[in-house]
Amino acid sequence: MKFVWRIVDLVVGGVFIYAGVVKAFQPVRFASDIDNYKILPWVMSVRLAFYLPWLEIFCGLALILRRLYLGGLSILTALVAVFLVATIAAKVRGLDVTCGCFGHASQHWSFSGHLALDLVILAALLALYFRVRSGNRLQNAV
Repeated sequence: MKFVWRIVDLVVGGVFIYAGVVKAFQPVRFASDIDNYKILPWVMSVRLAFYLPWLEIFCGLALILRRLYLGGLSILTALVAVFLVATIAAKVRGLDVTCGCFGHASQHWSFSGHLALDLVILAALLALYFRVRSGNRLQNAV
């Protein structure tokens, strides 16, 4: 069973590393994608566009290398949750947004496709988190 969880670590970590790298090389485009949500001022969108991709890359590496694992897992879970709320809020307000999650490759995905992928990633992150937390409780009980 450890093998399956390790594969989940590698896949989820790899997804965030890929997504971060794609956005890190196109920060202005990513800033525009953030600005499309009409939640933050342009200046904040630009700052996030330069910061978030590297955060995703380092957190993805934390999952793969198992260093600062719980911190990386917690940050990625929070990022996905905030993104889901922002995406749903944009849809409710009638905004047609391109998420920019995977750069140009995800530009033509439907809202339901984005939502499904984000929910799967969130479920994987939560499963990894609860697995780690339950493992720590078992170790502390012994």
